[in-house]
Amino acid sequence: MNGLVGPGGPWRAGAGATDRQVTSEGLRCGGIVLDLNQSDTGVPGGQAPERAARTWHPAPLRPYLIAAVVLCALYFLYGYLRYSHFQSPSWDLGIFEQEVRAYAGFDAPVVDIKGPGYLILGDHFSPVVALLVPLYWIWPSAVALLFAQAALFAGSAVIVGRTVQQMLGGRSGLCVTVAYGLSWGLQEAVKADFHEIALAVPLIALVCRALLMERWRAVVLWSLPLVLVKEDLGITVAVVGGLLALYGKRLQGFLLAAFGVLAFALTVLVLIPAASSAGTYDYWKKIEENGGQEVSPLDSVLGVLDSSVKLEMLVFLVGITAFMALRSPLILLVLPTLGWRLLSQDSNHWGMVWHYSAILMPVVFLAMADGIRRSQGSKRPWLVSYANVAVPVAAAVAVALTQHLPLRDLLRPETYRTDARTHAAEAALDAIPVGARVETDITLMAHLTADRTVYWIGGAPGTAPDVVAINLDFGWSRPIDDPVKYAEQLHPEARYRITREAGSFVVMERTTPVPGND
Repeated sequence: MNGLVGPGGPWRAGAGATDRQVTSEGLRCGGIVLDLNQSDTGVPGGQAPERAARTWHPAPLRPYLIAAVVLCALYFLYGYLRYSHFQSPSWDLGIFEQEVRAYAGFDAPVVDIKGPGYLILGDHFSPVVALLVPLYWIWPSAVALLFAQAALFAGSAVIVGRTVQQMLGGRSGLCVTVAYGLSWGLQEAVKADFHEIALAVPLIALVCRALLMERWRAVVLWSLPLVLVKEDLGITVAVVGGLLALYGKRLQGFLLAAFGVLAFALTVLVLIPAASSAGTYDYWKKIEENGGQEVSPLDSVLGVLDSSVKLEMLVFLVGITAFMALRSPLILLVLPTLGWRLLSQDSNHWGMVWHYSAILMPVVFLAMADGIRRSQGSKRPWLVSYANVAVPVAAAVAVALTQHLPLRDLLRPETYRTDARTHAAEAALDAIPVGARVETDITLMAHLTADRTVYWIGGAPGTAPDVVAINLDFGWSRPIDDPVKYAEQLHPEARYRITREAGSFVVMERTTPVPGND
């Protein structure tokens, strides 16, 4: 939309000269005064965030769609290459495929990798992943989830880039699309395979866009589904409500904040315990315990910034925006996610790796755009000058960091080569019958979940699986010298024999009847 927007609505460029005059209060347009007295902080009179006259620039969709296609291709290519070369970093891809496969068959979301008959809603509350079922019907493979995540991340880049373009004009939108698309939060999430937060990333981008464009109903509507993505996002929704109140929409803000808090409490205190065999929300232990030792709430709070890994993550979180995100109220939306991560005693939650920072990327980049717009009206010349170059600085930082981030591997010829380990893993897969019950480690797991029942190695006592398949080079705490003996130690009720050895991979088949069926 072209024109000036104030609390009273838009002023389009076609208004007659007689309808416009500058007063001591600001720009008067058809009886509506648009405040031009922007404070340097962006909060005039200490009240709601600045809503001064703003110019909204055109943002053609086509360039952003092209950029999204390129980003989607890069994300998916990287994820697919790692998958096809058996380089999955965790069991999560297999877990999510088992969940989506169950929904696709209209069954309860049982994830046997977490334990035989384990209801995944008793772990994390993410029923929204059922939306991936139509894609899975067409493409019943873990690869479909990798593609879905790539498309969702790329779609969020369109939202972020076009919003920046409309706010700042020029080539800022495409520059930010590049910076955002190459941001370390998204790249590390792609490297970590699929996670449910992929569905939250575009939703949060839409929430931030609606806040910046003062579309209050859209803010509420885009916020509500977040509570179905992951349980902790209820607190993020509550902060969105707080921002609505800060922007002067107190009733909507209060109701949304109350909904977010209630959804969080209901999920972690009632729904997850009800679905869990333990009857509790297990992830409290991430904050309350460290190596089995109890940690007091005070010690947890005092230890929030006790690691250089945490500090590095925080610096890079705002550093990729040339620190301009700090000048926008939107930055408050990062606090719930950062809060539980910094309080956690699990070091995996602290740093720049894994997928935990992906949902923060749309927040910080749209906060950057808002911070730039606020700074351009500053009375400090140096701040205005810096704001005018912040977008290219952010893009340069993103490109420079990429040489140390996952997508750099796409420039290396060896990334595309199929080595002996890959051939050995494929041979092991061929030796496992379709429909079999398989106990295995991370290496083969996500390649088996589409058409076999898969258990985590050592996590299915008493099941006597049809096949035990292991990668001897997986990184066991103790080397496995006798694979058959190891399989029979896991399942003393059964006997096994080796049916295929390929490189470091060993496939063993049960030779005795299933206990209770003989």
